[in-house]
Amino acid sequence: MHLKDLSAAALPVVGTSLPHESAALHVQGRAAYVDDIAEAAGTLHAALGLSPVAHGRLLGMDLAALRAMPGVVAVYSAADIPGQNNVGPIVHDDPILASGELHYLGQPVFAVIARSRDEARRAAARAKDVLQIEPLPAQLDLRTAHATGQYVVPPMHLTRSTHPGGVAGAMAAAPHQLSGQFSLGGQEQFYLEGQISYALPQDDGGLKIHCSTQHPSEMQAMVAHALQLDANQVLVECRRMGGGFGGKESQSALFACVAALAAKKLNKPVKLRVDRDDDFLITGRRHGFEFDWQAGFDDSGRLLAVDVTMLGQAGHSADLSPPVLTRAICHLDNAYWLPDVAIHGFLPRTNTQSNTAFRGFGGPQGALVIEVIIDQIARQLGLDPLAVRQVNWYGLPGSGRDVTPYLQPVVDNIIAPLTDELAASSDYLARRAEVAAFNATSPWLKKGLALTPVKFGISFNVNHFNQAGALVHIYRDGSVLVNHGGTEMGQGLNTKVAQVVAHELGLPLARVRASATDTSKIANTSATAASTGADLNGKAALDAAQKLKKRLAEVAASHWQVAPDQVRFEGNAVLGPDGQHEAFAAIVEQAYVARVQLWADGFYATPGLHWNRDTLTGRPFYYFAYGAAVSEVLLDRLTGEWRLLRADLLHDVGRSLNPAIDIGQVEGGFVQGMGWLTSEELVWHPQSGKLLTHAPSTYKIPTANDLPHAPGAFTTRLYKGDNVEDSIHRSKAVGEPPLLLSFSVFLALRDAAAACGALGCQPALSAPATPEALLRAVQSVS
Repeated sequence: MHLKDLSAAALPVVGTSLPHESAALHVQGRAAYVDDIAEAAGTLHAALGLSPVAHGRLLGMDLAALRAMPGVVAVYSAADIPGQNNVGPIVHDDPILASGELHYLGQPVFAVIARSRDEARRAAARAKDVLQIEPLPAQLDLRTAHATGQYVVPPMHLTRSTHPGGVAGAMAAAPHQLSGQFSLGGQEQFYLEGQISYALPQDDGGLKIHCSTQHPSEMQAMVAHALQLDANQVLVECRRMGGGFGGKESQSALFACVAALAAKKLNKPVKLRVDRDDDFLITGRRHGFEFDWQAGFDDSGRLLAVDVTMLGQAGHSADLSPPVLTRAICHLDNAYWLPDVAIHGFLPRTNTQSNTAFRGFGGPQGALVIEVIIDQIARQLGLDPLAVRQVNWYGLPGSGRDVTPYLQPVVDNIIAPLTDELAASSDYLARRAEVAAFNATSPWLKKGLALTPVKFGISFNVNHFNQAGALVHIYRDGSVLVNHGGTEMGQGLNTKVAQVVAHELGLPLARVRASATDTSKIANTSATAASTGADLNGKAALDAAQKLKKRLAEVAASHWQVAPDQVRFEGNAVLGPDGQHEAFAAIVEQAYVARVQLWADGFYATPGLHWNRDTLTGRPFYYFAYGAAVSEVLLDRLTGEWRLLRADLLHDVGRSLNPAIDIGQVEGGFVQGMGWLTSEELVWHPQSGKLLTHAPSTYKIPTANDLPHAPGAFTTRLYKGDNVEDSIHRSKAVGEPPLLLSFSVFLALRDAAAACGALGCQPALSAPATPEALLRAVQSVS
């Protein structure tokens, strides 16, 4: 079927696998990003001078030497910022340009503005020559930093106990106990389009900023504060991003502020596009974690007590680390009932990049450690890990096993039937026996198999972020324009929102277009993050479309002398109860002539949420998304190299708005998670504090070659079932939860490593499971 046929009016708009609204543009290379915008006359280019040390005292700067270099127009430092020198979204501890103290190697200290990008970069590269610095001891190790008690925010503690003696009493009374440590690395977002902002002065003294950002409203606020402007003087626009994954939620602010500062001072357009290497050195990424854990359990593997200490690598400042840690704490349970649990969360301060949002926002880190614990319990008892998982599932409402550690009831639990379906369709039990038989006769190559579940909470941890707005315009020719507060980063948000509007008005998708996200149209928006983009913006657009539909129905009803509730919208037409039929555009024209308003605003706020951040209790999530994956791997015990032989994914997206887009998100999340847990290793020099893996040559992201190539060896299916909550068309979020499906790859590798040792052995495998890490794990049990 051709793409043009998929938008035919005869097909349902919501629930159909319609193509991404920019698919043809992407294929043809015509999709415009910030760097593709035609540069205005007189455009200048900015580059950042970076700290050459991980920690030091800034004594002075010889910026005159830089101003004398070819093409340089101006050089700015912190002293040139008229307002707040800060881009910390929560704690005001993150300067735009450093002053006084340098906190990490790569921290921006000054900005060079030049006639060309090359000239700006050449001048900025002389930072080491023009900065006078007194080096200070740098703290680079997370556990050592924890021992000093220096944190970016105070520690967090959550305890829930049903035992008279508390968690310690439950632990002591358990028939079996295990304890251990687990190291989990961070992950670079590696968006294809790097950080970029293009600021253009306006004739009224304001600024228009094209910014590759997931949070235009926050960029607007940060620029306004830095330049002492009112928010209404700053317009931020984002048509699309070449990926974000959380890395452009808060950390695009620094680049927007620098470009805006230069544009305002020089009254010239200024573009700031950083190199990939500098992007790595300046920006933060997924938080690495260190875990210390203890678990008590019975003979069946049922968890009786769990005590976990989490150390999250925040870096030098808070950024979004507090809510990241909160979400990690709230996802420690994953799909399991924990009757007695104590969770202690710490964010030690280190002299490294300030880490930030990344797909999953702490949830994957918290959930993975309980999966590692379950895996170790199963090996200790000699049981199949799936059997141990099954005895620990959350129960149905009223079972007494249906409340999370943070006291939110789990009312939509489908994990048992979902995993049962996957275990059957993937032949899990038969393949478990086949893997054991293979390993018994293969001394050097070992197979591993794992089935892991997902339960992921959907909503922002901060209640007031769970709101969205939209504008819908109907033009006289019957075409529709939608504007909403979400941002398109390739995930198909604009497509889904346009589908919602088209469906409500009975139009083919081709008649509805989504415009660029723009702070002058929808104000005070939340970030496109936390997997809430379609939930929030889809509902807001639906609200606007329903208002317009009601007005048009009244026009048609008056014309036909029928009740408005008897009017239907479908097939690009408006229909009456007795065979009346008018083209949609004709009714629109009648409404225009009758002076009926043909545009509407919409708004949505997620109901029923509440959260006490002091006690870490409440209902932070509107609902949960579920999923499961089975992965089978082949490990070479002599080299640590491995291959993914087969992966079966089954994921819950409720009633899918667009199955093709959702399947793409599930597969993309799985592969990205697999990269995080197996190949994407971040390495800092132990003395200088320089990030050594700061380019594609030293940082290995997964490729298509890392997936199974055999027919039927990589399957993805959507679990059938509606969301129990009143989400947009009963769908569920799909951005972040599928990343957790990749746990199955990591634990399959651990299973293969365990096959190299005696029955019941516990391989010491950290993440990422690089060949080196796998060799160490094999050696630990050999």
